[in-house]
Amino acid sequence: MSLSFPTMAAIRFGYGFRPGEAPPRNKDDLLRQLSGGQATADARAPVAFPVGGIEQRHQVIAELQSNLRDLGQSGDDDQTRRARRKVLQKQAQRSFQLDANARLLQAVMSPNGFEERLSTFWTNHFSTSANKSLPMRLLVPLYEAEAIRPRIGGRFADLLRGATEHPAMLIYLDQAQSLGPDSKGGMRQKKGLNENLGRELLELHTLGAGSGYTQADVRAAAMVLTGLTVDRQEMDMAFRPNIAEPGRHEVLGVSYGGDKRRAGDYLAMLDDLAANPKTAAHICRKLAVHFIADQPDQGLLAEMAGAWKKTDGDLRAVYGAMLDHPAAWANDGAKARQPFDFVVAGLRALNAGVGDGTVAAFFRDNQQDDAVAPGAADMGGDMSGGSKGAMKDGETVVGGGPPTTDPGDDNRGKRRKAIRTARALGQGALRRMGQPIWLPPSPAGFEESFSAWITASQLAERLGWARRATAQFGQGLDPREFLKATLGDAARDDTIRVVSQAPNKATGLMLALASPEFNRR
Repeated sequence: MSLSFPTMAAIRFGYGFRPGEAPPRNKDDLLRQLSGGQATADARAPVAFPVGGIEQRHQVIAELQSNLRDLGQSGDDDQTRRARRKVLQKQAQRSFQLDANARLLQAVMSPNGFEERLSTFWTNHFSTSANKSLPMRLLVPLYEAEAIRPRIGGRFADLLRGATEHPAMLIYLDQAQSLGPDSKGGMRQKKGLNENLGRELLELHTLGAGSGYTQADVRAAAMVLTGLTVDRQEMDMAFRPNIAEPGRHEVLGVSYGGDKRRAGDYLAMLDDLAANPKTAAHICRKLAVHFIADQPDQGLLAEMAGAWKKTDGDLRAVYGAMLDHPAAWANDGAKARQPFDFVVAGLRALNAGVGDGTVAAFFRDNQQDDAVAPGAADMGGDMSGGSKGAMKDGETVVGGGPPTTDPGDDNRGKRRKAIRTARALGQGALRRMGQPIWLPPSPAGFEESFSAWITASQLAERLGWARRATAQFGQGLDPREFLKATLGDAARDDTIRVVSQAPNKATGLMLALASPEFNRR
């Protein structure tokens, strides 16, 4: 192992070092970060999103659905209806932005970097997008909090079921629109099958592309899944036999269903897919590619797959096998830090100070707020565009604090500037770098390869971000000490020399975050 265990553990398997936080000292420290895999209140307690909590979010979603139904049934003229819908859009978009900010701070503040990285991995593996529809802006943060996070330390079969049955997944992959063509409901509504969930279930979530399944298997899987839908009133999953395709359907040589369809049909298929050796091979490779190398060691993959088989897909055992293998600790810097990883690691490195730190305090005090920053963002449209009002390089904001009621222009101007800075260093930066929170480009999620994230344009964005972030949060820091605290023994001699010889402290801090070592893991 070329680097010390704490350095490799913090950088390769976490989000880097944070001032005052002890890094993991051994494998057990990493595995202890995981809950038992059960969807318990204790497992959910540390999660900062959805803002207001899980139960409150269910209530808010139900209220939004009620408002949308009332809007659809109203006799208002088109202009009034558009105005009413715009209000709902603004409310949902504001909630989404608050959740995204909370998600970012969750990663920055959590001492459990391995757990946070795994949550990011699995949310990307079972991708959904908040851009799908208005309710999805409220559902997708809830999806990670209640379907993904509580299960990442348990059995893969339970995680697969939790993700597949969640309304966010059912809406994203159009399962809510899929009806058995020969079912009573399908014939009455003259609607038919949608294969999206069946296809992605086989290609992305379990077996993997090129694993031997056929188009007939995709269609049969989609048939087995009919009946699984969304209760639009409560926005929860439901199974409705009257829209389930009757008869038996063969997937990979196994028959599911019958004249009377039951939820147990698709649940049996999910369990069989979870137990398939090709699923184990696919998932173990994805985990190794995410954490270790684009071309992972074959012996490592064999050990992980062996642990999967021995424990019936116990993910904690699979992670343990990965961490036990020498390849997990070799070839430091083989992976690129993705944009979310880079921004979180940078904010963690700069988060000095008392309490939760200066970075966390600044972001919490400067949430986007329409009342004090009118026009700060387009609340009703596509959320994938670039950040508006981005700060110029080197522009900083002093202080933060809660919204002021002082009518003075100076106070309002400072407040708006603080909000723009927080946005430029957080959500705006992630959009510009191509990895906005909960907005993947496709069901396949974000790219994992080194070449996708280390490009000329990416490095230019990262350099600009490092300049802004260190100007805002780097006051009083010594670049040489900062480099040592941020990279540990990962800092190479040439990087130490460049940072030490920087013409001023601001440049030295920026070069530390722009260094090759900081952009890799």
